[in-house]
Amino acid sequence: MNTPSTLTWTDALTLNQPQIDQTHHEFVTLLNELAELLPTCTEPADALPAYQRLLTHTEQHFAMEEGFMAATGFAPDNCHSKQHAMVLDVMRQVLVHTHAEQDLEPMRNLLPELVNWFPAHAEMMDAALVYHMSQVGFDPATGAASTTALVGAEPISSCGSGSCG
Repeated sequence: MNTPSTLTWTDALTLNQPQIDQTHHEFVTLLNELAELLPTCTEPADALPAYQRLLTHTEQHFAMEEGFMAATGFAPDNCHSKQHAMVLDVMRQVLVHTHAEQDLEPMRNLLPELVNWFPAHAEMMDAALVYHMSQVGFDPATGAASTTALVGAEPISSCGSGSCG
């Protein structure tokens, strides 16, 4: 069962793409490690290593997905990438604030937001990416896509609708 600041890995989060599923599982694990640690922290130094692991993993996680998008015809300014950029921006701001102000409150506030955001992001944005990768014959292990599927295709910039809003 989920508490407001934890997330249980379930089959609903599985996208049947091994690299993405593994990375998502790691993200959930790191998120939950931070969730277990934060209530007992009295000093930012107690939480910062776990938060930094989560941030570093998230940067690598998003970079991997961005690479898949670039290889399969997503425009550089697509909605999925914009969402990644917004999440990383907030996570980095929380890190700076925690260091500068020695204040854990923004980190404590961000945690349930990430728990709420992630399943919807995976279900919509990441599932669409996995579907698109399969449609263009993209093999993440080799980085190769079927060139016939990509020839003449318009770059993907939306979220499946007319706008990113």
